[in-house]
Parts: sequence; C-alpha cells; structure tokens
Amino acid sequence: MSMPLLSILIFFPILGGLSLLCVPRQQTATIRLMAFFVSLVELLLTLPLVLLFDKSTHVMQFVEQHPWIPALHINYSLGIDGISILFLLLTALIIVLSVLVSWESIGDKVPEFFIAMLLLEGAMMGVFCATDFILFYIFWEAMLIPMFLIIGIWGGPNRIYATVKFFLYTLVGSLLMLVGIILLYQHGGRTFDILKLAGQAYPLKLQLILFWAFFAAFAVKVPMWPVHTWLPGAHTEAPAAGSVILAGVLIKMGAYGFLRFSLPILPDATQQMMLPMLALSVIAIVYGAVICLAQTDLKRLIAYSSVSHMGFVTLGLFALNQRGLEGSILQMINHGLVTGALFLAVGMIYERTHTREIAAYGGLASTMPVFAGFFLLFTLAAVGLPGTNGFIGEFLILLGGFESQPWAAVIAASGLILGAWYMLWLYQRIFFNEVRDGMRGLIQLNLREILTLAPMAVLILWIGLYPNALLSFLHVSVGHLLDQVHGVGLAGPVLPPLTSYLP
Repeated sequence: MSMPLLSILIFFPILGGLSLLCVPRQQTATIRLMAFFVSLVELLLTLPLVLLFDKSTHVMQFVEQHPWIPALHINYSLGIDGISILFLLLTALIIVLSVLVSWESIGDKVPEFFIAMLLLEGAMMGVFCATDFILFYIFWEAMLIPMFLIIGIWGGPNRIYATVKFFLYTLVGSLLMLVGIILLYQHGGRTFDILKLAGQAYPLKLQLILFWAFFAAFAVKVPMWPVHTWLPGAHTEAPAAGSVILAGVLIKMGAYGFLRFSLPILPDATQQMMLPMLALSVIAIVYGAVICLAQTDLKRLIAYSSVSHMGFVTLGLFALNQRGLEGSILQMINHGLVTGALFLAVGMIYERTHTREIAAYGGLASTMPVFAGFFLLFTLAAVGLPGTNGFIGEFLILLGGFESQPWAAVIAASGLILGAWYMLWLYQRIFFNEVRDGMRGLIQLNLREILTLAPMAVLILWIGLYPNALLSFLHVSVGHLLDQVHGVGLAGPVLPPLTSYLP
C-alpha cells in the first residue's frame, strides 16, 4: 500500500495546530516556533508530489479512496491532477510566510491565532484534493470558521462588520451549492464521485440550474462583480496574515470550483453562459481598476486590485480554449504570489507607522531603501512588466480572449493601462516626494522580514523568466478539460508551451 501523501498533507497541519494546545500559553516563543516548524514541514511534504508527479497523463494521481458512508455512496476520496498540484504548493508556501509575518504583530491570544491558521491550512488542502462532492463541501465550509475567527478576533476596528459580511456572503453561496450537489446526486446515478459525475450527460435545463447554483458559491469566492463587496472590508480589517491568505489562496477557490465542477460537469451550460461570464469578467477588470484610482487606504487599493486581476482569471476560464485556461490557472498562482507579497509588505510597514492612509506616506525610498526595492518588484509584477510572472499569465489570457471573443480581450486590455496607472501612482506617492513627518527614522527590514519577502521575489522572477516550469504541469490536464467541455476530440491538440514562441 502506497503512502497516503494527500491525507498527510491535509491532517498534518490540523494535528500540528491542535498540538499547540499542549504548550502553556505563556510560552509564546515556543508556540511561534512550533507553528513555523509545522508549516515548513508541510511545505516540504509537497516536494514528493512534485518529484513523483507524471505530467504526461490527465488522470488523478496519488489517489486515496475508502468507503465513508456507504448507504449514501459517500467516500473519502482524494486525488490531484496537473491543475490542483500547483495550488497545493501555493497554499503551503503562503502559510509559511503568513506565520513569519505574524511573528511580532500578533501579541494577543497567540496560541489560538496559530491554531486557527494551521486548521485553515488543512481545510484548504482538503478542498484542492477532494474528489468526492460531500468531502469537498465539508472542507469548503470548514475554511469559513478559522478565517471568520482570524478576521473577527485579530482584525481592525470594524472587524465584526467585515467578518460577518464575509461569513454571510460565502455561507449563502455555499448553501445554494449544496442544493446543486443534491440535485446532481439525484440525476447523476446517486453518486457524489466528481469524476463519475463529469462523465455523464445532463439535460440543458438541469445544467443551467446547476450552473447558477454553483455560480452562487464560486462567484462570491472569486469574487466576481457584483458580489465582490465583502472583499475590501475583509482585506482592510484582517491582520496581515489574514489578508495574505485571502488574496493568496481563498479567493482562488472560486475559480478552482469553476474549473473542477462547472466546466467538466456542465459543459453545455458553460458554453451557453460563456458570453455573460465574459461580460461580467470585463466589467470586474475595468470597475476594479477605476475604483483603485479613488482609494486613499493602502489595503483597500490592493483589495480592489484583486477584483480587477481576478476578472482576468475568469476571462481566461470562460474563453474556453487552451491558452486562455492555461493563462488563467497560471495567473491565479501569479496573483497569489504578487498580491500576497504586497499584503506582506503592507503588514510590515503598518507595524512601523500604524497607518494605512496613502497620504501619510512619502519618501520611503530614502528612509527604507531595501523595502522600497522589494515593493518596486512587486509593483512591476502587478503591472505585468515583461520578465515578471504577471506578464506571462495576462499575455496568455489576452491571447485566449482574442481567439475566443476579441471584444472581451480589447476591453480587458484597457484594464492593463489602468492597472499601470494606479500601481505606479501608488508607488510614487509612498516612496518618492518629500519625506513626511513620522516617516523619518523608520526601522529597516530585519532578517526575518527579508526572508519573508525574498521567496516571493525569487518566484516572481523565476516564473516570469521560465514559465514552463509551471505550464508543463497544465498542458495535458487542461487539454483533457477542454475535451470534456467541447466533446472528446473536439478541443484540438494541446498547444506547445509558451516558451516555444519566445526567443
């Protein structure tokens, strides 16, 4: 019997978090070290998946399946393909960095904070591994509780309003998804096996009903316009680690849901709803970018930028072609790294200044040059400068958009211009101009903070210069997904990697 690697990934952080209960709460240094150790080991546990993964097949790998509730045909069923493996790596990395950025900023209820974070990691791993609908739903709902606590207990002054809004939005959407799961169970041969459900044909009317039931959960999570309003408040009030996890992983789960369920299980409805979804995507791109130009709060600006960037993600998804889908998945990883890095940096500067007002900053390039260098790289990646990871994902998405619906790609391209405007304007206001009162004599980045930002900087450049390192995982799985959407054999051949077009 092979080692249950996926179960270990799910339950190791959960057990590691619960083990913190055995440490006296006064020993905060020990608790922080244990939380970091657990998160770091979890990251190392993802390496065998990468080394043993077979990129030449679309079938699920590292499969685990055991009867759980036989009377209802519910199984403990896990497996990953070339799409989900990238999200496991991203999740493990984000949690390690979130522990580091919380090292000094979290001084109240320290054990509870790190327990919540590690429980959240286990639930997120479960979402990306589950191949049984009920198991997926349990992990999906389980994520809500730790994030609710992280924002509601360790957040800012308006944390209660923000966390209740976040909870209600996501809960309502999840309940509608549960209705869809039950309908699918009744019409899909009384099984919750996601792979079996994706291999069946359903009437178009039923598919449309199910599409909107799933849309309610996934669109809120993305978040798509107009159900995005919970995101800025949650980001603004969350502690730095909460914002990093929200931007880095949680909002990717909505797009992942579309990929894993809506496209392969409901192909006819997906094609029928392609134009409305593309329209919502381009609205989000332009709306989010324009709203960013009016922001005075640093975290709210980055939060609204996520609405715009995730619009690109859904644009690529519903272009329904190879380049669009691969660019969309890659951009989810890129956005998690870039926006996560920006929120890490904002958390570090907030610890020193205790303000998020952009107007209060100025001249940080001269007072904190190392910090300014990191932030410049993250800004350029958010803008999509060639040579950074942000460029590759957006380039593929626009290629896919032009192949599918040129009008959508043209409008989306305007979002790139607006994105460069608000991000470079933000950098100019914070790091240049005259040094404002309160910005002199700020403490330079310490070694822990540099080590927190450095992995993000390295990955931003590495993916930007060698994108095939990630794209190679996607080619076969995305090709198979398109076969399911368009009909077996109709999706066309898997396109060569992007690097074959580059000098």
